[in-house]
Amino acid sequence: MAEDKEITIYDIAKHLNLSAATVSRGLKGSPLINKHTRKKINEAAKELGYRSNSFASNLRSKQSHTLGVLTPRLNSHFVSAALAGMEDVASREGYRLIITQSLEDVEKEKINVQSMFNNRVDGLLVSLAANTENLDHFEPFFNRKIPVVFFDRVVPHPDSTSVVIDNYTAAYNITQHLIEQGCTKILHLGGNLLRNVYSDRLKGFKQALKEHDLPLPAKFHQISNLSSEAGTQAADWILSLPADKRPDAVFSANDTAAVFCMLRLKAAGIKIPDDIAFAGFNNDPISVVIEPNLTTVDYSGYNIGQTAAKNLINHLKGSIDIYMTDIISLRSDLIIRGSSLRRSTDG
Repeated sequence: MAEDKEITIYDIAKHLNLSAATVSRGLKGSPLINKHTRKKINEAAKELGYRSNSFASNLRSKQSHTLGVLTPRLNSHFVSAALAGMEDVASREGYRLIITQSLEDVEKEKINVQSMFNNRVDGLLVSLAANTENLDHFEPFFNRKIPVVFFDRVVPHPDSTSVVIDNYTAAYNITQHLIEQGCTKILHLGGNLLRNVYSDRLKGFKQALKEHDLPLPAKFHQISNLSSEAGTQAADWILSLPADKRPDAVFSANDTAAVFCMLRLKAAGIKIPDDIAFAGFNNDPISVVIEPNLTTVDYSGYNIGQTAAKNLINHLKGSIDIYMTDIISLRSDLIIRGSSLRRSTDG
């Protein structure tokens, strides 16, 4: 048999002197075929190099048992945890995942969405790129009633569900904590305000300042990609200020920027938290590597991934209507560590 010839059930049937129908049923594990014959069929399939034509089967059933996952980037502790939660649910329910990253670029996201559509995924799990301004590129899914569940970075849509945490309250609580530690000049390192996670964290931060009649100078809210480089640049800006004009606290919308800002400041002789207190967001592993350990907000990417996948699969199985629940909000916790516990506060 030519090496490049695709083996079919007819080849197996001829090899075993069975009917193609018997081979087909045997490969599917049908109880109509006795155990001994099923074993012979599967052994022959393996020996001959048979591959199940799942594409043809999917066309017949109109289901691929595949879920598309769109993420901003894969080199993120949160995204890795969310993917683990999705994979756990999907594999138990007989679904596969196709995973892509937009690299924070909406044009790449659009290409990935189209690819998912062309691959006939049964549904989408989506965390949006930093610069996505609308959901027009998801319309092929919405128009065909193919379910879409957004997680973490979301935009409300009547034909989808969003799985999030209450970023506003979490940011309010962490800012309140810094104020209780005696901080009055708090710098906020924020992300792109197109994304709910960063706009809501800014709103919570501002509300806590407002309630305590604390100012927010324009330059004390800095927008960046919250990378390690952005954290270092923020530290250099702080160091460029006269000592009496510097912030006495930094609240970063992620842990990475916070930690690299701390490292640069520490190298310059700034004492943390005595001179400048710090708080981050995400409870990434990096938060307990830095000394002092970083105060942060803990929320489980794994739980968010599990919840998003369960919601999507339950809809596909017909056990829930995805359009009945606009937002699912999960728990988060303030984790107070040494970076914000000031030793020189009053009392």
